[in-house]
Amino acid sequence: MGKWPGNPMPLETFIKRSRIGASAETLYRWHIEPGALERLTPPGERLRVVSRTGGIEDGARVAFRVGPLRLLWVAEHSDVIPGRQFRDVQIRGPFRRWAHTHRFLADGPSACYLVDEIVYEFPFGRLGRFVAGRFVRRKIESLFDYRHRLTAEAFQAPDSPSPASR
Repeated sequence: MGKWPGNPMPLETFIKRSRIGASAETLYRWHIEPGALERLTPPGERLRVVSRTGGIEDGARVAFRVGPLRLLWVAEHSDVIPGRQFRDVQIRGPFRRWAHTHRFLADGPSACYLVDEIVYEFPFGRLGRFVAGRFVRRKIESLFDYRHRLTAEAFQAPDSPSPASR
């Protein structure tokens, strides 16, 4: 756990790392394609994109409704390094703070590590963590287990059609 600048509350940190059989550039492009967020959302999860401004570029935003209460979540992209990383920072949503960094780290010419790092803070401080901490952690773990498994499967078979054509 770290601390957000100017904030005394400790932050939650989640990191998921998987080796994927695709170059970092290929995997980055797959993650920034239109519809990637929807493709990477597990079946049964309630997520509906309501607006987008720009693509994956600094300052671009996406707004979506999530969960059974259809909460509005607005994220802004930042720290974009084409072929290597981008970050989604919550502007409005269910957390006090949320920053999700997507990294694509080369491991030779035809493989890379997909690294998702999330730093977040619950609303209502320690009370929010006490009430929702375990549930949220399990939900995040489940979501990223699904995303990484789906991604690995999409790039698994060398003679299969490209993921974009599926």
